Amino acid sequence: MRVVICGGGVIGACTAYFLGQRGAEAVVVERTGVACAASGKSGGFLALDWCDGTPLAALARRSFALHAELAAAFGSWDYRRLDTLAVAASARRSLRATGGLPGWVAREAALQQQLGTTRTTAQIHPERFTRGMMDAAIAAGARLQIGEVTGLLRHADRVAGVLVDGAPLGADAVVIALGPWSLLACAWLPLPMVYGLKGHSVVLRTGVAVTPHALFVEYEAEDGAAHAPEVFPRPDGTTYVCGLSSEAPLPLDPAAVATDGMAQAKLRAMIRGFAPGLADAEAVAAQACYRPVTRDGLPLMGRVSGVAGAYVATGHSVWGMLNGPATGETMAELIADGRTSLDIAAFDPARLPALPADAVRA
Repeated sequence: MRVVICGGGVIGACTAYFLGQRGAEAVVVERTGVACAASGKSGGFLALDWCDGTPLAALARRSFALHAELAAAFGSWDYRRLDTLAVAASARRSLRATGGLPGWVAREAALQQQLGTTRTTAQIHPERFTRGMMDAAIAAGARLQIGEVTGLLRHADRVAGVLVDGAPLGADAVVIALGPWSLLACAWLPLPMVYGLKGHSVVLRTGVAVTPHALFVEYEAEDGAAHAPEVFPRPDGTTYVCGLSSEAPLPLDPAAVATDGMAQAKLRAMIRGFAPGLADAEAVAAQACYRPVTRDGLPLMGRVSGVAGAYVATGHSVWGMLNGPATGETMAELIADGRTSLDIAAFDPARLPALPADAVRA
C-alpha cells in the first residue's frame, strides 16, 4: 500500500520509518524542509516516567525504550543519558545554596530536587534525530517530496490521495502530521482545532566543560516576574536554553517563524542570573518554534471519523520528540495491521469537536 504522510517533522519521519518496516510505501510531503519547525528547534529532552499517571504513560515508556534501541542501531544523533535537576534562582536576591549543583551554575542558586537520573532521563539532538529517522525511512523505501499539500483527494467516503501544489498524488491512506499546521487539514477532514504555542530558544557554544545535567529552573527576574527556563547541555559542546512562551499568531509558512522583539535579550538575562559563565557565549542559533497543542492537552492519534484511509498524528505539545518513535510505530501498526500494541483510545480525534471547514477558509 502507499501511504502519504503530510509533514516532515519527527512524527512524519518516524511514521514513515515504521511503515517501511511493515512493507508499506511511504511518501512524506513536506513544504519547507525536514525538521524545519519544532522538530529541529526543541530541546530533545526524554523522560521515562514523567507522563506516569496520565493517558500518555504507556506511549512515553515505550518511546523512551525505542529511543535507546534506535540510537544503538543508528547512533548518529547525540543520544545520551543524563541527570536532571530542579533549580531555583533569582536576580533579586541570593537563595540559600544547598550544594549538589554543577560548577557552571550560579553559586547563589539552590538545588530543589533531583528530577531524573541516567536511568530515567536522556537527550537527543532533535534535528539530527529527525533527519536520521527520515534517512532511515528512505533507506527502507520511503520517498521525500518537497511541496505544499493543498487538498485531499476522495472517492466517496474514502481518501484517494492528496493534492501537492495542485497536482494529484494518489494514496491508499493519508496521515496528517503537520504539527500546528494540521489546523489547515480541518478544511478537508473533520478534525479538532490544533493550536500553536510559541516558545523561544538559544543554542550557545559553551564547550565540553559544561557537564551533562539537564536543568529545569524556577527563575525570578529583576521585575519579580517568574520564568521557567530549561537548560540542556549537548555532547557537541553546545548548550540549549529555552523559555518565554507566547501565543503569537501562527504564520502560514513555517519558514516565516521568527523570534519576538526582546525575547532573545530576555533569555540572555535569565542565563546570566542562573549560569553567568554561559551568558556571553556565542549563539549558534537564536530561534523560535510553535508546539502543537489540543484543547485537552492530549495528542490526536488514530483514524479520522467518517473518512476511510484518513489518519492523524499531531498535538503532542512538549512531548513530541519523546513520543515520536512510539507514535510512528503505533500509527504504522494501525495503518498496516489494523490494530495497535498500545491502547490509544484516549487520543481518538473524535473525542473533541471538529472545527468547521469554513472556519479554516475564513
